[in-house]
Amino acid sequence: MTATSEPVATGPTLTRIPRRRVKVGLVAGGLGAYWPQFPDLLPQLQRSAARVSEKMDALGADVVDVGFISDAQEGAAAAERLRAEGCDIIVGFLTTYMTATMLLPIAQRSDAPVLLINLQPTEAMDHATFDTGQWLAYCGACPLPEMANTFTRCGVPFRSVSGYLEDERAWARIASWVKAAGVRAALRRGRHGLMGHLYPGMLDVSTDLTMVPANFGGHMEVVEFDDLRVRVNAVTDEQVWAKVEQAREVFAITDSVLDEDFEWAARVAVGLDRLVEDFELDSLAYYHRGLEGELHERLGAGMILGASLLTARGIPVAGEYELRTSLAMLVMDRLGAGGSFTELQALNFLDDVVEMGHDGPAHLAISDGKPLLRGLGVYHGKRGWGVSVEFDVKHGPVTAFGVGQTRDGRYTFVASEGTVVAGPLLQIGNTTSRVDFGCDPGEWTDAWSASGVGHHWALGTGHRVAELRTVAELLDVEFHELRV
Repeated sequence: MTATSEPVATGPTLTRIPRRRVKVGLVAGGLGAYWPQFPDLLPQLQRSAARVSEKMDALGADVVDVGFISDAQEGAAAAERLRAEGCDIIVGFLTTYMTATMLLPIAQRSDAPVLLINLQPTEAMDHATFDTGQWLAYCGACPLPEMANTFTRCGVPFRSVSGYLEDERAWARIASWVKAAGVRAALRRGRHGLMGHLYPGMLDVSTDLTMVPANFGGHMEVVEFDDLRVRVNAVTDEQVWAKVEQAREVFAITDSVLDEDFEWAARVAVGLDRLVEDFELDSLAYYHRGLEGELHERLGAGMILGASLLTARGIPVAGEYELRTSLAMLVMDRLGAGGSFTELQALNFLDDVVEMGHDGPAHLAISDGKPLLRGLGVYHGKRGWGVSVEFDVKHGPVTAFGVGQTRDGRYTFVASEGTVVAGPLLQIGNTTSRVDFGCDPGEWTDAWSASGVGHHWALGTGHRVAELRTVAELLDVEFHELRV
């Protein structure tokens, strides 16, 4: 299983913004007819259920444990409580045989993904000494096909994990589903901002806002650059200097950075912090073309510092009005992969690497070294000037991940695993990484482009295909892994 720890941001001042923990609804059960027949059975199963609850809590989840159910009536009562709790995932622990009527109402009423777990007490029974009651404690596999058949016939999606109580392989799989449920919840409960307007001509970026809640859930908030303007105007000099000092801790400041541009970027960063707080945003995509150095152009040009700091703290910000990529960055961030705004830059056929990155905001927490702040007199393809971020993503395994869109409006997940390797990089105020996908870079580029991903995506640390596939299943989104 890929490590679940989140990336550590550079410097002590970039603590992540606290987030709601994934809420797990947990119910354990067995057939009540057994209890008078085998008096020692129920206490043993309840001890197993308590251990599962304990280990679920250790995954970092808020566990709503409704206890042990023994018949359909108790299952119906548990269903009502879990429905009211608004859980992100329902975990049904099959401790021994139980009928489908006990769990079906819980699955039907919860409006949450369902995970069935069958964890017997140990790796195997002691066949020479076990009696019927002791065997029944190992019989959680027995009802699993019944549950699967019933849920399928009733149109209830589910997944299952079988193993034993201390089985690390099984718990790794359980953890992956819980983690994916947290990502699903972040999308479904998230408030996603759009500020400004589409970069003229970028047809692949153009997005129908209704498609976000249609595919993922969540709320779309349309924000004006004037909302940022009034907040920037209210920033005090003391706040500016505090932000400058924060940036000096996080970045290596090159000689090309002019004091007036640095101070302006810090002022915009403080205003951007307030904007995100006031609108309660979980992600943001922005762009403004501007004209002849007017204020809105200066605001757009001054976004990079503040947007990068926010991204490192867990609120991804993408330029060029790239809504689907800000969502992809959010997914990668919640998986602990970082996720930096990325596009193709060049192909290196001598070293067999794809060079990718972007100008503008970046995920500072996954920089291979201390990121640079570089002054630019011109932003290529955009109006304005100021400071920009330059770094290389941490060397080692990475995943390119983007959200594509089909002709009928459905979103898709597209991912490809590679490795960031060392080598020469441009020093032009852009993020740039040399990614080895284990094949000819031209062939990879052709296959990646044919996937429908669009020309922006998120680049995150670690090999995350398995985790992304799990998230896609919970979201009912088509998943494509690119292999050449």
